[in-house]
Amino acid sequence: SVVAHVVASGAGFVEDLDESFKENRKDDIWLVDFYAPWCGHCKKLEPVWNEVGTEMRNMGSPVKVGKMDATSFSSIASEFGVRGYPTIKLLKGDLAYNYRGPRTKDDIIEFANRVAGPLIRPLPSQHMFEHVQKRHRVLFVYVGGESPLKEKYIEVASELIVYTYFFSASEDVLPEYVTLPELPAVMVFKDGTYFVYDEYEDGDLSSWINRERFQGYLHVDGFTLYELGDTGKLVAIAVIDDKNSSVEHTRLKSIIQEVARDYRDHFHRDFQFGHMDGNDYINSLLMDDLTIPTIVVLNTSNQQYFLPDRHIESTEDMVQFINNILDGTAEAQGGDGLLQRIKRIIYDAKSTIVSVFKSSPLLGCFLFGLPLGVISIMCYGICTADTEGEVFEHEGAKKESGDRELTDEGSEEEQEEEKNGKYTELSDGELKQKDIMEKKKD
Repeated sequence: SVVAHVVASGAGFVEDLDESFKENRKDDIWLVDFYAPWCGHCKKLEPVWNEVGTEMRNMGSPVKVGKMDATSFSSIASEFGVRGYPTIKLLKGDLAYNYRGPRTKDDIIEFANRVAGPLIRPLPSQHMFEHVQKRHRVLFVYVGGESPLKEKYIEVASELIVYTYFFSASEDVLPEYVTLPELPAVMVFKDGTYFVYDEYEDGDLSSWINRERFQGYLHVDGFTLYELGDTGKLVAIAVIDDKNSSVEHTRLKSIIQEVARDYRDHFHRDFQFGHMDGNDYINSLLMDDLTIPTIVVLNTSNQQYFLPDRHIESTEDMVQFINNILDGTAEAQGGDGLLQRIKRIIYDAKSTIVSVFKSSPLLGCFLFGLPLGVISIMCYGICTADTEGEVFEHEGAKKESGDRELTDEGSEEEQEEEKNGKYTELSDGELKQKDIMEKKKD
């Protein structure tokens, strides 16, 4: 009863939206879950969504939380670009921001508060700067007055606010250890240090911010790896078992952490570092069985990967391995070529069949056995029909041949008479020939 009451009270803070929402939404900021009643992921999100509604109401947020059945109001969902379920969007004026993070209450609320607030947040004092730096692991700061760089910064922030925070500050607000070669400048603070954007070395500002919005070292999962695909960086991962406290597992993780920390100035532009718990996801990605613990470097842009040709014993070994990748001497495996695509299709089909049979053998037998049975029956019917047709055709041909013989040669009695006639004719001839021979003899 208590659980039902909590769920019901949470659902009370989430509004069910209909076709009137399109006209009534423009004066408010809305966080909307577009769902389908039959979708399993949507059903799993529902209690989390109710908690989000309750938390947003309790904290006095200006963001309203709602949900819409996208199958009943498909035209409205289509206008907002909904292509899958569930889809979470924050609607702010004429803008719609997609949420692509983990589907947890805290992450969703963090997203809503970040996007609903100011696009560029000012930092008026050092105290405020220190407070923000403690709260956020990664933050971008614009320093300086009005400039084309600031205009570009605002433009990029409007696009990437879904991922990270953007701030502005004057030079005297920055920590004392920060030195800027020139103003205006864009900086990122993370991993206990900072990096200054350099247009000549880092290229486009949007691409640079997209690359630098992650910490130097991460706990990598499937979702994070997907997000890292947009950065263009190589991802160096220690594939370990987090529950295994053996020396080998701990050592490889420590080596990756040390390289990420001690060589950040050398590699942070090209490499992202982290560790992954278990090898299930990485096996499906590489279509291979990796023995853990191990180290793998992924190129998410073209699905290539690199494995060390010898055991990584120290930080120096890892640095050498990275340098071999950078100078092209390390052998790349995988890729997105035609053979790899064919291999991927076969691997995915095999994995799907195996997973279905493992999770539900009866369902697997039904899904794959029934079509095979129908096809077998059809093939048997076709083959049987062909055989019977051949028999009938053979018998028909035989009958036709028999009729033709009877027609050409006549009945048995006629044939017998003709035979006797020939015999008679031959006998008379022999007699005549005999008479001639006797006359010659005489």
